[in-house]
Amino acid sequence: MEITYAANKQKAAKKSKLFRKDGMKLLLMALPFVAIAFAFSYVPLFGWIYAFFDYRPGIPLSKSEFIGLENFTAMLSDPRMGPVLINTLALSLLSIATAPIPMLFAIMVSEVKNEWFKRIVQTTSTLPHYISWIIVYSLAFSMFSTEGAVNGILFKLGLSDTPVNVLGNYERVWTVQTLLLLWKGVGWSAIIYLAAIVSIDSEQYDAARVDGAGRLRTIWHITLPSIMPTFIVLLLLSISNLLSAGFEQYLVFSNVMVADRIEVLDLYVYRLGLVTGDYSYSTAVGIFKSVISIILLFSVNFMSKKIRGQGIV
Repeated sequence: MEITYAANKQKAAKKSKLFRKDGMKLLLMALPFVAIAFAFSYVPLFGWIYAFFDYRPGIPLSKSEFIGLENFTAMLSDPRMGPVLINTLALSLLSIATAPIPMLFAIMVSEVKNEWFKRIVQTTSTLPHYISWIIVYSLAFSMFSTEGAVNGILFKLGLSDTPVNVLGNYERVWTVQTLLLLWKGVGWSAIIYLAAIVSIDSEQYDAARVDGAGRLRTIWHITLPSIMPTFIVLLLLSISNLLSAGFEQYLVFSNVMVADRIEVLDLYVYRLGLVTGDYSYSTAVGIFKSVISIILLFSVNFMSKKIRGQGIV
């Protein structure tokens, strides 16, 4: 007994030492990414101090006038803040409304039995994620502008006498931008759900087939419930980022006909700071967005704990 106990203790010590070595290796591997996150996400927070001064470029901050919360109170009387918030919330809510589409796409891809066709679908659907918004705009302009390919085909077929200006349609710009965002990101977003589907125990599917369940019933009773926690986590994160509708997309697609409808909060901050040079006020608006995002994150986390019994933080 004593020999067996000593051997087991020695094995446990070796295993613990091995885990410590592996943990140290993983920690060292993660350090560069932690440093990058700290440099780009936390170091810039020191710049928030500019929101409390009447800063002008070329004048040291020590010689700038301290104005306290004036920039924050100015947001209440800013005539552009209301429309900008409406645009941001509308585009974010439309993006959240289309959130189930990547999950459904991942389920359809997982049900494809032909492996080479599945790889082609995954590759072609993921490829748009790596295309910059400038190239996406160039492609969209060549296809949907008044002199683009779509209008040319409609003219030749006699289906339209007047050009359809898709990119300059003031009433449909939110729908167009949501569809472009969906086309660009559906394949990339589906990767997370495909990973969740692969992790499902295959014995559940075998048992369902033995019980006579078809493909649709298997999806409804096994696949969907198994990946639903992943969907809820991503949905909660999307809600917490409600004021972060994006920037590059709306910058490149902005034109005189639709600029007022796609000027989101990030684009508004960019124009305030880098175009008009009002760094103090733009910093205050950025702080407002960050604080609201943090409040939303902890709010949805609290609701998730109350409803599901577990949160994301």
